[in-house]
Amino acid sequence: MSRSSRASSADTDAVPAEEAFDESPSGVEVEEPKRSTNAAGRRGRRISMIAAVVVLLVGMGLGYAAGRLTPVLTAPGDDSAEAGFARDMTVHHGQAVHMGMVEYDRGQDSTLRRMAYDIATSQEYQIGVMEGWLREWRLPLTTDRPPMAWVPNGQSMLQPDGRMPGLASKDELTKLENSSGKDADILFCQLMLRHHLGGIHMIDAVLQTTDDDQVRELAEQMRNAQQGEIEAMREMLKAWGAQPL
Repeated sequence: MSRSSRASSADTDAVPAEEAFDESPSGVEVEEPKRSTNAAGRRGRRISMIAAVVVLLVGMGLGYAAGRLTPVLTAPGDDSAEAGFARDMTVHHGQAVHMGMVEYDRGQDSTLRRMAYDIATSQEYQIGVMEGWLREWRLPLTTDRPPMAWVPNGQSMLQPDGRMPGLASKDELTKLENSSGKDADILFCQLMLRHHLGGIHMIDAVLQTTDDDQVRELAEQMRNAQQGEIEAMREMLKAWGAQPL
């Protein structure tokens, strides 16, 4: 995952082909071949995914517009906790958006797919808000500073290979992308559960530091939403006889 960077839809039902009969000159009725229900289902799924991507793009645009309403008076500096949080959480959210869309596309459980879509769309919106802040603060969207540098002793929060708290590895993402059905459901829950827990550590860190009302408001919204999703995914894993990572 590069540092420079939500689902209310049931599986699309294949539409049954209607039987059509033409009367031949001899008076014998001839049945036309039925259309492939699998092909129709795949087409419907593709259309659903295209619509989902459009919603993500619109959400990010709305988030950016909201972020631009941030006052620039006494704007945070380039090395501030607010700027660091916005940059790092944008990257962190980006992975959640990707995983959410993979589950929405490849998962089986309709409730979980709906949750994954909600995660993707809500976090894409929040990315737009945070990038809007940075632009209004006249700050670059990216930095050469290491992850979590805005937190005192933030390096101790990183995973052994330098990933931010809760981020999945490239191998884990590849495994999720290549999974489907119930396997995808379980792996998504495991990865997103850990991802949310790591995100909450980052949220708590900025809440301990910032006095910016808008940053605090968004961070608290993130924490509340993710805590509810954590509990839901724990219950799903338990019901499926699986364990968190």
